[in-house]
Amino acid sequence: MNPPSTLPHVISIIFHPHLGCVASQTIPSLQNELSHFKRTLFKNETFNCSEYENGSCSESERPLGIRAAIYSFMAGAIFITVFGNLTMIISISYFKQLHTPTNFLILSMAVTDFLLGFTIMPYSMIRSVENCWYFGLTFCKIHYSFDLMLSITSIFHLCSVAIDRFYAVCYPLRYSTKMTIPVIKRLLLLCWSVPGAFAFGVVFSEAYADGIEGYDILVACSSSCPVMFNKLWGTTLFMAGFFTPGSVMVGIYGKIFAVSKKHSRAINNLPENQNNQMRKDKKAAKTLGIVMGVFLLCWFPCFFTILLDPFLNFSTPIVLFDALTWFGYFNSTCNPLIYGFFYPWFRRALKYIFLGKIFSSHFHNTNLFTQKETE
Repeated sequence: MNPPSTLPHVISIIFHPHLGCVASQTIPSLQNELSHFKRTLFKNETFNCSEYENGSCSESERPLGIRAAIYSFMAGAIFITVFGNLTMIISISYFKQLHTPTNFLILSMAVTDFLLGFTIMPYSMIRSVENCWYFGLTFCKIHYSFDLMLSITSIFHLCSVAIDRFYAVCYPLRYSTKMTIPVIKRLLLLCWSVPGAFAFGVVFSEAYADGIEGYDILVACSSSCPVMFNKLWGTTLFMAGFFTPGSVMVGIYGKIFAVSKKHSRAINNLPENQNNQMRKDKKAAKTLGIVMGVFLLCWFPCFFTILLDPFLNFSTPIVLFDALTWFGYFNSTCNPLIYGFFYPWFRRALKYIFLGKIFSSHFHNTNLFTQKETE
């Protein structure tokens, strides 16, 4: 390629070790073309993958007994995640008494946890135990996109639940007009669409890897499904996908518990029916606050590592990052256990499901609350 006849004063020269002087281009008018040429040239090069064992999976260094123990532990977590959240989905969907705005948000959050356990965790288990990704680069991107989407979707759901509880506790007389079913539907659309667009857009555009030296070689040669966030997107993910919604949740629940303290001092002067409703709303806010706290505890180390790793030249050990990711996954395992511990109606629904009573006609109208719980 020859330089243009009218050559500006500033010229950029690319030098390639195998091809010599490849091109001369003007700056800045042809800078985009130059960047495209460099990327094309780099992708067309045949990489020396000997450092990565030619892209093949090495034999696992873990003894068979250790691998079997890890598989058993992770499979148990997956089982609880899938069937615990499936039970929650069936309970809220089937029993009419549970068809409330708050429970519809919990239902959608249970769908998120179920999908994580059913579609994400099994493949991650194999990758973590075998130290290898057997399913190809395209499925690697799909898998990671869903993984990222579901994680952010969970925290968006928790923000929506916090808003719901805020109106229930702080403005009980306005709750029924503010948190209607159409409002819940709009919140759920937001909870699913924004994380989905963000996750799939960032991962499939590979914007997250811009400027990471050697990433193309790693993708071409490695068998580990590598996804590394640069400084810009690591910071963006942490701030937009975790820190900001997490801070909003903490602020809302702080307000809820402050108002609950004031209510507890005046609760005896209220009419009996209003007194009971406020007690139920306060208990629900406490339970969902625990769910929020467990989520933040489980996912903070993983998101914080994604934030710091590019500033530490990607020096985080793979084993540590894998462990932190699974610590985040275990949040989806904990949620049905929390519901089972704090919600007696969930335990009764679980019992009816296992006994097969939900197949009886008109059983969906069954009362899941005892007299004590409705008082």
